[in-house]
Amino acid sequence: MQELNTQQSAENDIRKTCHKQLFTPFAKAINRYELLSPGDKVAVCISGGKDSFLMAKLFQELKRHRKFDFEVIFICMNPGYNEANRRLILENADRLGIPLSMFSSDIFDVVDVVDKNPCYLCARMRRGHLYAKAKEAGCNKIALGHHYDDVIETTLMGMLYGAQMQTMMPKIRSTNFDGMELIRPMYLVREDDIKKWAKRNGLNFLQCACHFTETYEALHPDEISDSARLETKKLIARLKKDNPYVESNIFNSAHNVNLSTVLAYKKDGVVHDFLEWY
Repeated sequence: MQELNTQQSAENDIRKTCHKQLFTPFAKAINRYELLSPGDKVAVCISGGKDSFLMAKLFQELKRHRKFDFEVIFICMNPGYNEANRRLILENADRLGIPLSMFSSDIFDVVDVVDKNPCYLCARMRRGHLYAKAKEAGCNKIALGHHYDDVIETTLMGMLYGAQMQTMMPKIRSTNFDGMELIRPMYLVREDDIKKWAKRNGLNFLQCACHFTETYEALHPDEISDSARLETKKLIARLKKDNPYVESNIFNSAHNVNLSTVLAYKKDGVVHDFLEWY
């Protein structure tokens, strides 16, 4: 029997071996949160990591089903990767059969000289460049590869580190690019299942490769593990040992907010206090 190449193996995994773990929650999120509509043109944004590459393959599989008419393009912004990382992204796209269009920006150079919240600034700038490129290509949506674990970690981090109750939304309308929307179709896909897919197919994806991270790790090798997200991930893992439902409870809490028991909330930038209706 002829050995499958990487693309065939990765697609076979999605269609058979881990269909229930990957494609089913992907399709469920699209239906549950109404992320796609007939006539949409979506820019699938690939960062170079496992999550966005899997998302690209899932979109290709969804197109193959021909449930309704929509278009996808696959774009990758190069914010200043070194040559090895840039080449890794392009090689992975080629191995997986993804027709990737890469464009460049100077984001890493800009963020390198920022002392306060460089990662936050980097994320905002990346999103702005992706919106602009997608709109230029005639798209009305961009798709990012945030998954279920990102959602629950962000929800808990908001409470523990930000003193606020909020979650990562499955879709957001852009306030700076008229008619554009951000969607997160990996919203219900578990990170462990993404890792298993990558490992089974011998795929090595890019981690965060910005100048700031590389410099910080070199200067503070013991501190990088104490990041808020990693600590939150560890906390959830510890809680799960005693309560196997802790992850789904965190996720579902954002779907089950009782406003009668909330002291205050913000809507469209306006703060409302419970005393308004008490």
